[in-house]
Amino acid sequence: MHVCHNGGARIGHTIKPDILFEPTDEVNLAMALQPYFEQVGSGPDLVLLHGWGVHGGIFESLYPALSQHFRITNIDLPGFGRSPMPNDDYTIEMMAQQLLKVIPEKAHYLGWSMGGLLATYLACHHPERVNKLITVGSNPHFLVRDDWPYAMQPKVMENFVTLLEEDYETTLIRFLVIQTLGSETQKQDVQKLKETVFVHGRPAKKALRGGLNVLKQVDLRQQVGELSHSILRIYGRLDSLVPVKAADKISALMPNSDQLIFRKASHAPFLSHQSKFCDAVISFLEQINE
Repeated sequence: MHVCHNGGARIGHTIKPDILFEPTDEVNLAMALQPYFEQVGSGPDLVLLHGWGVHGGIFESLYPALSQHFRITNIDLPGFGRSPMPNDDYTIEMMAQQLLKVIPEKAHYLGWSMGGLLATYLACHHPERVNKLITVGSNPHFLVRDDWPYAMQPKVMENFVTLLEEDYETTLIRFLVIQTLGSETQKQDVQKLKETVFVHGRPAKKALRGGLNVLKQVDLRQQVGELSHSILRIYGRLDSLVPVKAADKISALMPNSDQLIFRKASHAPFLSHQSKFCDAVISFLEQINE
């Protein structure tokens, strides 16, 4: 059984809602304003957090392998996919508070790109809610600084903000292409990302702009060294958004974490190297800590 919030159950591709939300029903209205999520599989809880510009559907191809070992909770971040856009300022604190309303009491986390930053934030600020942590193509600080050269250039980020106002559909697709640069499966990866991004309509512009601001402003470098969780960091050697050279810098900040680099992958190794990626995730999460 594949359970969907809000109030639905999906078998195959058929969605049959159990509850219809009416504005006059205060309980249902409150639920309708919460993030959309799906749950599939059984076992220890594993929460999946997607990156900027897409939604949780990007992870659906991982369900067959991971759902045999874990109960997956796959969430659309606020303003993306099927999740509503809150009225609050779009900050990482707001995102975390929205997630805390619906996520399991304690779970493993797998976060990709911006989702990895958010998962790391949750581990830093709500450590009791996080079991093991996996970040994919993520960085404790995404913007280049004098003391942090292996990240995104400020001009690149500013260009995305400007272009979003002019033609955000083209800008999103351009961003998806950048995510797959160098990958042997770039054509297929881009197609998968393009098919996914608009399937539930356009992301809210506030979420797109706010997400970029989160990537620009959030800096967890001083906090990640204090984490006591078991952590696996996954990178693609060909990633242009989180250069692989950042891995060693991050290792110095997080000496107790493990890292895995996919030599022929770019920013989305879970698409280009799906089988090996799932094997690594399962192995790490099922490993018994000594």
